[in-house]
Amino acid sequence: MSLIASLTSPVGLRRVLWADALSGSGTAVLHLALTGSLSALLGLPGALLSASGILLLLYVALAGTLALQATPSRALLGVLVLGNFAWMAACLALLFGGLVSPTPLGQAYLVVQAVAVLVLAELQWMALRRQRPAALA
Repeated sequence: MSLIASLTSPVGLRRVLWADALSGSGTAVLHLALTGSLSALLGLPGALLSASGILLLLYVALAGTLALQATPSRALLGVLVLGNFAWMAACLALLFGGLVSPTPLGQAYLVVQAVAVLVLAELQWMALRRQRPAALA
């Protein structure tokens, strides 16, 4: 079995969901506990970091809940995938949109965030497609 196939299998999907929940938890804690320091270091508004930290806590709750299920809800998994794609788009908008002026470290942070959530979203999307009901396959 290939790496992609193993990560998009039902067991692999649960691992991907746990990875998503854990990485989201770490990011939320950073954004909420170190708002001022991160704001200065990354060149991103403190209010944005705080708001994203709170949003991530909600996202982590959903990812963790789905990771605990033997067969995650297709609808909720779809919401998670859309959330990851939206996060990636938001990172790119912050990077290239001109609304903020991230420092070079902030630019790198946004790129890493965008790439990480893109990988998670794609693996989750592939798993969601594999879980298609037999009548639709």
